Amino acid sequence: MKILVCISHVPDTTSKINFTNGDSEFDTNGVQYVINPNDEFGLTRAIWFQEQQGANVTVVNVGGPDTEPTLRKALAIGANEAIRVNANPTDGFFVAKQLAEVIKNGGYDLVIAGKESLDYNGGMVPGMIAGILGYNFLNSCTALTVDGNNVKAVREIDGGKETVSTALPLIIGGQKGLVEEKDLRIPNMRGIMTARTKALTILEPVDASVNTKAVKFEKPAPKSAVKLVSPDNLDELINLLHNEAKVI
Repeated sequence: MKILVCISHVPDTTSKINFTNGDSEFDTNGVQYVINPNDEFGLTRAIWFQEQQGANVTVVNVGGPDTEPTLRKALAIGANEAIRVNANPTDGFFVAKQLAEVIKNGGYDLVIAGKESLDYNGGMVPGMIAGILGYNFLNSCTALTVDGNNVKAVREIDGGKETVSTALPLIIGGQKGLVEEKDLRIPNMRGIMTARTKALTILEPVDASVNTKAVKFEKPAPKSAVKLVSPDNLDELINLLHNEAKVI
């Protein structure tokens, strides 16, 4: 089984976020980047298939040379090889077109992507890839088993979970639950050293239209100061909840 894991290069959640050029561009200065958490769950599941069923695992990213440390980390975790499409990931459709081309040329059986990236939370790329290629697609996937060409999966739906069966080739949008957090892999020294010798192929992008662009970013409003009310003064508490917080 050939597995392709799509890796997004996203800011660490502890990074301080700022914008430049009239709040129209994200300021990357001083920002630490990591593997997108939803993708990390998918990568760990792919490594399980590698260890248990002999699958070959490739990771792919659409981005510039600055994303290669993230791909090398994925190789250190256990992926067999990596691909970088040498393009700025301008919008979801553009990224989906690049990944669809990689999938079509690589003949992958299973494509695991995060259901959304931690930075823009668009949640559109996995479904777009499936639409372009005509592959089966499952989103919000929290469990996955493969037996030959047959697949059983669990996905989150409103109010519960749904167990489904389908067949390869398949694209999933994975998330937390695909593996347990305690099972996430941390690269060890051997993995880091081995990653240096694994293939990292750079591909030029295919032509694709860019249909959206960021016009302006806004930070959430700062939290207001906390007001403490004496437990003996219920009238003031009710007044604040009603007239200021407007929650009753």
